Order: sequence, then C-alpha cells, then structure tokens
Amino acid sequence: MCGIAGLVGPAAEGTDAERILARMVASLHHRGPDDRGMLALPGAMLGHTRLSILDLSSAGHQPMQYGDYTITYNGEIYNFHELRRELGGEFQSHSDTEVLLRLYVRDGARCLERLNGMFAFAIWDARNRRLFAARDRLGIKPFFYTVRDGTLAFASEIKALREVRAFAEDPAGLRDYLTYGYVPSPYTAYADLLQLPPATTLTFEDGRLTTERWWVPSAAVRPGDPRRTKEALDDLLGTVVRDHALADVPVGVFLSGGLDSATVAYYLESPRTFTLGFDEREHSEADAARAVATHLRTRHAELTASRTGVEEALAIVPKLFDGPFSDSAAWSNYLISGLAREQVVVALSGEGGDEIFCGYPRYWKSAEGGSSAWARSLRHVLPPLSSLAQSVQRRAVDGAERFSTRVGLLNAMQFDALVHPRLARDGREPLWFYRQHWRDDLPPAQRIRWLDLHTSLPEALLTKVDRTSMAHSLEVRPPLLDHRLVEFALGIETGLLIDAPNHTGKTMVRDLMAPRLPAGHLGRPKKGFGLPVRRWVRSHPDLLAAANRRLLDRQILRRPVPADFPKVWGLLALDSWLAQTG
Repeated sequence: MCGIAGLVGPAAEGTDAERILARMVASLHHRGPDDRGMLALPGAMLGHTRLSILDLSSAGHQPMQYGDYTITYNGEIYNFHELRRELGGEFQSHSDTEVLLRLYVRDGARCLERLNGMFAFAIWDARNRRLFAARDRLGIKPFFYTVRDGTLAFASEIKALREVRAFAEDPAGLRDYLTYGYVPSPYTAYADLLQLPPATTLTFEDGRLTTERWWVPSAAVRPGDPRRTKEALDDLLGTVVRDHALADVPVGVFLSGGLDSATVAYYLESPRTFTLGFDEREHSEADAARAVATHLRTRHAELTASRTGVEEALAIVPKLFDGPFSDSAAWSNYLISGLAREQVVVALSGEGGDEIFCGYPRYWKSAEGGSSAWARSLRHVLPPLSSLAQSVQRRAVDGAERFSTRVGLLNAMQFDALVHPRLARDGREPLWFYRQHWRDDLPPAQRIRWLDLHTSLPEALLTKVDRTSMAHSLEVRPPLLDHRLVEFALGIETGLLIDAPNHTGKTMVRDLMAPRLPAGHLGRPKKGFGLPVRRWVRSHPDLLAAANRRLLDRQILRRPVPADFPKVWGLLALDSWLAQTG
C-alpha cells in the first residue's frame, strides 16, 4: 500500500513545484515508510511513498516509467501474475505496478476491466500531455483532487493537498456531514476540494477535467438451486480469500468475533489473528474471537481498550480523516491496526459481509409497510432528540427518508431541532446522495443492498478502514468485497440470505460456516467494534459541555446536545475537527 501525489499543469514545473510536491509526499509518509520518490516531467510532477509488499527490491520504486508513460499507484492487483503472462516480454521488476502500467499502455482505460484488486492510480502520458487516473470498483482506495488556475493537484489524502494551498470549510459539506455522518463523494468538508467517486476515471488534458463511471454491477437476481449456489459460494470464497493473501510479507486477519471475519480466517491456513476487546465485557467480543481462534488454530493476539481513551480518540481521529467522521468504531480500528502492525504488514478483514449477504436488520425490516399515520401524528409531540422519538420518526416516513433514519447521523426532525439556521438546507437537496442511488425497480431488500454498496460502504466503512490502518503503515484488504464475490452475491435471491421470521440475515453463509466454527458461535448477538460511547460521555460531562459551547459559538448548533442523545459521538467528532482546524 502506498501514498500517491502529483501536480499537472502550468504550476507543475520549477523549484516551487518541487518544494510543494516534496511537502505533499512527506505528509503521506505513514502510507509508505519504506521508500519515497518524485519525478519531474514536462507539464507534470508525480510523487510516491511506498509500503513494500510485492517485490521488496528497488525495482518496485515509483513513480515508474515505461516509454512515454509514468505511473504513481496505490493498491494491489491480485491477478497480476496472470496479466503478466498475457503481456509477455521482458519485465524489469516482479511488481504489480509494472504490469498495470504496461497493461494501460496496451489497452488504455479498458485495462480497468481486467483488474482484480483495489487501487487508485494516476498515469501521465507525456506524448499527449494527458493525465489518466482511476479508482477501484468499490472505492477501497482513496483519491482526492483540486483544480486551480489550470493546474490539477491530486493525492491519497486531503492533508497532502493542504500543502498546496489553504481550503475553507464548505457549509454544504457540513450539512452533508450532519445528514449522513460523512461527506459523500465527489464532495469533501472543504470548498473546492473533491474526491473521485468509486469506479470512476479522471482525465485531465489542456486544463480540462472529465470524469466517467467505468463499472456498475448488475443487480439482476439469478435464480438457481440453493445447494449448488452454496457450493459455488464456498468455492468462490476460497478463491478470493487466498487471492487477497498475496504478499511477500507477513499477512494476518482482523478477528472481531462475528461471522464475516471468522469466514475469512477459515479459508487461510493457520493465519495470525488480531482482536480488540473492551474492559466492559458487555461491549467486548474478545471471548468469542478467542474461541474462534482456538478452533481454527490461529496465532492469536489481543488488545483491550479502556474507556478512558475517549479524549485521545477525539484528538486523533479527525487528524486521520482530515475532516469530521462520525463512526466511533474508527478508534477501534485504529487500535487494532496498531496491534496488528507489530507482527504483520498486511491484514485481511471481514468488511462488506453485511452489505453483500444482507446482515443488517434493515434488510429483513425493509419489507415493512409505508409510513404509519399514528407515527406521523406522534412524532410532533415527542421530544425530537429522544430515542423514542427517533424510533417513531423512522415509522413516520418511507423511501429514502426511512433509509436515512436508519443509517444517517441526524434525521430531518433532529436536524431542524439541533442545527443552526446558518446551515439551513439550501444548495444540495438534503437526501441527494441516497436519492442518487435509490432504485424503485428493485425489491425492498435488494434496493437496500444496492444503496449500502453505493453509499455508506465506500464513503464510511471503507474510508474508516483505509485511514485508520494506513496511519500505522498497515495494508488492510477486504476479500469479501472482491468484485467477483460482490457480483455473485448480488445475484443470489435475497430469500436465500434472509430469514425474516427469525430476524436473521446471511443465512446461506451461516449454513455454510456453522459446521466449521465453534458450536453456538453463530447464535451470539452482534456487537461489532463500536465504542461504548454513552458510558464514555456520561463519565466525561466536561467534554460534552465544552463541545456544546464551541458548536454553539461556531453557529453549528442552535441548542446544546444532551448526553443521552443517540448520535452524540458524531457531534463530538465534528467539534473536535473544527477545533483542530481553527
């Protein structure tokens, strides 16, 4: 895994450009501490920081050139050996970087269709003075950019682009954050600073920038025999997990105690596994993870997080994301990544299993009817920030509004009750991102799965994993989000994945894995890596009081947030980011 950066255009030449790029590359050192490179070319300057995983020799140094083409690349191409054999000829390295570059030289943008992997890269075509960049199908690897006075600047993280120039906070981005809990692509929390959406290409030539979506999965269901479908799933899981273990360095697995991470660990032979527990046992999955590790005979390590880490978490997390981020599990991921990096350079995770195999309650609850008349009446009577009001508000709406109440940060009534009028809902329509991916043509459960894959998965979950792991120079790979598995899972009838009467999802995966895991493991309630936020906040009343004062002074809030507000962590994270940015 690596960090990429570059400048293209009139301001991309000369000593000033070299100094700027050097600062950009230095700010990405955590993404690639093993090597650093910069290359000045007519019209472009590319930079790279390297975390050596494939071909550890200097032959894998980047930026890498082949004829008139130069690449800076972040990611892994798991089928690069196959592509290398197809390309033929002499290679100067044993890296996937060289294969990707030569494949692009041969096929242009069509090369993307051949790649199994996760990636964000930029290729400079010196002959045509054109930059081509692309991001992987699911948005596992990041790509940010800005254009000013005909010059494009791009990088793996926002902090590198802040070395180019200062950016002001964007009120529309703040509104989006308060709605979704993140700022969806192509926007960020900063004005004039954008992120390339998943499965999208970027071309910059003669000062003109264009973007184009290059992959859209099929949502068509393929009816089939359940037994044969399960056998095919078993085969495919084995293939993708083993593919994702490709490395010339040690590989481990994040083991949460749930089904998805246990599934990943099962398909590897005696892997190293890593678990984060909490000193409050009701929030900890350490015991369950330890039982799976013993059953699968892994080499297991654990770390226990103390509730006293709340102040440290709020200080560090905004720096990782260069913006507000509302998922408290970011801190858990940061801690477990630090533990894993002591032993391995690559870790596999179970991210994506809930989204592709219907693991969240919203999948089996999606068949519920439309909004309720009693809920529509009652929601105006209840205190808008109470847990009961949140439940009633969910039942008072339908469509994208109902989806938002399940997965967003603030629902419409909470927003109106809490947020200052200066952030009134003008500009982008409040639920524009959900509506962009809403599909009335799909059955309810399939529609929710489609929404998750295109909204919270890339923008929140995968963003969380990338920033928290790369902060420790650890590459995390999600084999369950291999596009071959995603496309296969989308074709499975949701009736084979959901047992609505028993409030259970992922039933086919459960049937497959039950005999392979400790008895009773799959009957445990799901806990995940979320933090015991309410208990932490109650034990730190001064923290919330200070945040309320600052958010009120900054005209973000119109009233204080109570300690028992269900979404209080998202507002604390916003306050921490604003305090750090001034």
